[in-house]
Amino acid sequence: MRRLRPEAVALATFATLALTGCGIGGIKDFEKTLASNDSATAALGQWCAKRALAAPPVIRALADRSALIPASPAIRKRLGVSAEEPIAYRHVQLACGDQILSVAHNWYVPSRLTTEMNRTLTTSDKPFGKVVAPLAFRRDRLAQKQGAMPQCPADTILSHEAVLRTPDGKAISLVIECYTPGNL
Repeated sequence: MRRLRPEAVALATFATLALTGCGIGGIKDFEKTLASNDSATAALGQWCAKRALAAPPVIRALADRSALIPASPAIRKRLGVSAEEPIAYRHVQLACGDQILSVAHNWYVPSRLTTEMNRTLTTSDKPFGKVVAPLAFRRDRLAQKQGAMPQCPADTILSHEAVLRTPDGKAISLVIECYTPGNL
């Protein structure tokens, strides 16, 4: 059996979306929802409710606790930490009902979170954005791409890379978010 290259899978996904009427208009609507929120969790919750993907529209983080990707020097630089500062990694699928809406890679600085936040992130299915919401973070988008960034699955419809910062400007997290066709 012949296997399709990732680019062919992505092209087929976009063609299918265009033919079903969920293509560019749906993606643009989705992008607007994401852009209007500092929290991807909040944006996905709004999107899930708007599209009636589940009742209630609750976003859950399905964590792969065995995944580990060490923070590269570039990630450490973006987070503003030394080579010795501990960095945690969380790999999750964000779901609403039975729909996977996002696959996310998240490197975060545990020392910039509370003890309770760190415990919740390592033991629960709560999304990062919901857990750290009390920090009143803002999102600095570093990159956006229709389709997949290198860390994303081939059928990704939209990719973001961002740093989340506290009001005083300290970086708490670098995320790479891979949004799935389940959004459309």
